[in-house]
Amino acid sequence: MPGFPLVRPRRLRKSDNLRRLVRETSLETQDLIYPLFVVHGQRVRDEIPSMPGNYHLSLDMLPAEADELSSLGIPAVLLFGLPASKDERGSEAYDDHGIVQEAVRALKRAAPDLLVVTDVCLCEYTSHGHCGLLERNEVDNDPTLDLLARTAVSHAAAGADIIAPSDMMDGRVAAIRRALDEQGFSSVPIMSYAAKYASAFYGPFRVAADSAPQFGDRRGYQMDPANAREALREVGLDIEEGADIVMVKPALAYLDIIARVRDRVDLPLAAYNVSGEFSMVHAAAQQGWIDGQRATMEILTAIKRAGADIIITYHAKQAARWLRQI
Repeated sequence: MPGFPLVRPRRLRKSDNLRRLVRETSLETQDLIYPLFVVHGQRVRDEIPSMPGNYHLSLDMLPAEADELSSLGIPAVLLFGLPASKDERGSEAYDDHGIVQEAVRALKRAAPDLLVVTDVCLCEYTSHGHCGLLERNEVDNDPTLDLLARTAVSHAAAGADIIAPSDMMDGRVAAIRRALDEQGFSSVPIMSYAAKYASAFYGPFRVAADSAPQFGDRRGYQMDPANAREALREVGLDIEEGADIVMVKPALAYLDIIARVRDRVDLPLAAYNVSGEFSMVHAAAQQGWIDGQRATMEILTAIKRAGADIIITYHAKQAARWLRQI
């Protein structure tokens, strides 16, 4: 094979237009999903201290939020709800008039074309902060499935476009698919948090969602960060159970997992650029230690380059603005 001086890779890096022409990975605003945190009350738009630029929003603030997202070209949101009260069973999660169910209705009235994805889990709604029903201080997998299925059906009935179970209970995709089909929602897709790791990068989110466990941790049901082959097994099981889209969470520290899943799976692949990943970049940029814009776009491009089709990110709004400038 010929080498230097005949071969000079720098020839294709001389200008912005030339670099764009040969660019291998394209990051687009249409790839992004923006998470929203919805609360009870009126005229609430409170910035989340651990995640600057992201807010707790009451239902009456959602139409303006939808307008902004539409103007930026962001196609979808992922809804998280903070309940009025919590109990052992997380009953507001599957209340037909719970905070997420009402948020879905408000968003679909305001912006019918906006895709509304709903997170299905019990952790924000339970008094103990775990993702399912407890038996002797351990999450009891099988009884939890019924409540997750009820939650998913209530979201679909409210108008959710995509159901996204994040609990990591075994068999929950099958239970949700069965319940949706039985209740007439066979056309509603499931985006499963298929490979969700027990990560330290969730800290700011748990403050935002008030969802930290009151005792213990979630390592008994979320994945061990040391495992890669297990992720492929989890993804495969969710596909067998009926998942339409699979997800890896977190994204930045798990680019190798995204790439492995992409090599094995033909379904659409999502990756969640989680709160800790967002907050680290924001904090370093505030200190002047890094260029926040360049670092953000580099991270999002890396997630796309690893194989993700869809990126859930708290950077979505700002990234959409920066993409317009390119």
